[in-house]
Amino acid sequence: MSDRESGDEQQQPQAQEASDPGESALGGAAEQELATRTLHIQSKRFYLDVKQNRRGRFIKVAEVGAGGKKSRLLLAMSSAAEFRDFLSDFSEHYSRLGPTNSETPPEDGKLKSEIIVKDNRRYYLDLKENQRGRFLRVSQTIPRGGPRSQIAIPAQGMIEFRDALTELLEEFGTDDQEPQNELPESRSMRVENKMFYFDVGSNRRGVYLRVSEVRNNFRTAITIPERSWGRFRDIISEFVDKASTKPEGE
Repeated sequence: MSDRESGDEQQQPQAQEASDPGESALGGAAEQELATRTLHIQSKRFYLDVKQNRRGRFIKVAEVGAGGKKSRLLLAMSSAAEFRDFLSDFSEHYSRLGPTNSETPPEDGKLKSEIIVKDNRRYYLDLKENQRGRFLRVSQTIPRGGPRSQIAIPAQGMIEFRDALTELLEEFGTDDQEPQNELPESRSMRVENKMFYFDVGSNRRGVYLRVSEVRNNFRTAITIPERSWGRFRDIISEFVDKASTKPEGE
């Protein structure tokens, strides 16, 4: 039987998009989105967003199922790096497994398990098998009680997921420390049916400005290194000056 999309999320409650008691430790107000990756794995979409607030950087992983149900996890950068390494281990283990056996699956469905501990958070990684195939379930517990957040990654997509996570970690690093310099707050403006977002971020190559254009469901962005801001401003100013002196009717 070939692997198909995991049905685990139908057996476990989906995490809600509303904030949980522990979300303020990573997410929260005044967040800046530094980068994003979108993955299409079977009938699911996964969004990997690098975000930054006054406490530092973190990665938000969101899963959107075929029925539109959403769930998400928040990972500190160091936890994301550990998760990336475990994805390699789970992928290797998965590649050594034989075909699925829907008639005699493991008693609890688990084929391999690991735990990531970060401060007062725990992430449970379980490679599981059920009648619909094999998948990696990642569950996150939060402090002070509350529902458990979880996502389910189809086993065939673990390598693709790992590679996208690796790209983000290579660009933004695995350091959980707070940023040394407070960055300017994000700005936005609407022009007719478009929205433009101006987000200042930083990575190991320095500070940069990301300008995003959003129209309907389409989004594109450019990144301008801090050392080029002055020149970029001068060019825009030159265009503005020329436009303001242009004779009417031309």
